[in-house]
Amino acid sequence: MTLPLPLDGLAAIVTGAGRGLGRAEALELAGLGAAVVVNDFGQPGRDGSGEASAGPAEQVAEEIRATGGRAVAHTGDVADHQQARQLVELAIEEFGKLDILVNNAGILRDRMIFSMTEGEWDAVIRVHLKGHFNTTRFASAHWRERSKAAGGPVYGRIVNTSSEAFLAGSAGQPNYAAAKGGIVGLTTSTALALAKYGVTANAICPRARTRMTEDVFSGAGFEQPESGLDPLAPEHVAPLVGYLASPAAERVNGQLLVVHGGMVTIVERPRVQAKFDSKQDTFTYDELDALLTPHYARRPAGETFAAAEVLGLKRE
Repeated sequence: MTLPLPLDGLAAIVTGAGRGLGRAEALELAGLGAAVVVNDFGQPGRDGSGEASAGPAEQVAEEIRATGGRAVAHTGDVADHQQARQLVELAIEEFGKLDILVNNAGILRDRMIFSMTEGEWDAVIRVHLKGHFNTTRFASAHWRERSKAAGGPVYGRIVNTSSEAFLAGSAGQPNYAAAKGGIVGLTTSTALALAKYGVTANAICPRARTRMTEDVFSGAGFEQPESGLDPLAPEHVAPLVGYLASPAAERVNGQLLVVHGGMVTIVERPRVQAKFDSKQDTFTYDELDALLTPHYARRPAGETFAAAEVLGLKRE
């Protein structure tokens, strides 16, 4: 007797699924039994440049169908509000409902903060942060309507894609780091808002070698091995997405998880490091100087918060 797969009977959307992480995630969900809408705008440049193409999304959808799965391609731009609506509507039309939303689409336009243009800032915020919002907006409305009709909770899973650039800083990526930080805020707010409808929302910080990151890892001690599975292969990330999308993860909500190379780290929400109380009605400059300056003097000049050390992100 064949046992049911964890995602049998469920329908998923994966954005940015034509290549890299999104492709691995779409194949993983399909392998676990989900029907998948493979979304990808299809622009060849990692900066969002070039002509849009249906090729990448269609190719991954065909890969899924070739192994007996159910998949359709969607080539719209998730950063466009109406195209994101159409993406959610396509899942409902094709599969009768939507159960899983994996937001992965993104671009890079790296520049130091003192050189970045307004267009470079806006483009990255638009695709990453607004793209996550757009799809979440329409998926959450679908689940809310279903919950009201059912008179109780329904099944819904959101997996968003943040980054270690938000957690530990990335000097040449102020737009990207800000967008990824915003995605964490969007995720925790969504988790609180949708919990009563049976929907969970979580975010991952994946480290993977893809078209977007290949030059970041090159020459930085993360070279691709000549043989064996690359520790930074997207296939290390996809199983966590499959788990978070599954019924087994029903108690996982509003969480941030770092994943790469056979490792998953659960990140705690920020904790208070130190607390100082004024001895007067309000603080004065002199009092703050006497309290805070000695506290920070114990750290090396310019050191930021210790997320990098906590996560083990700093190389020896």
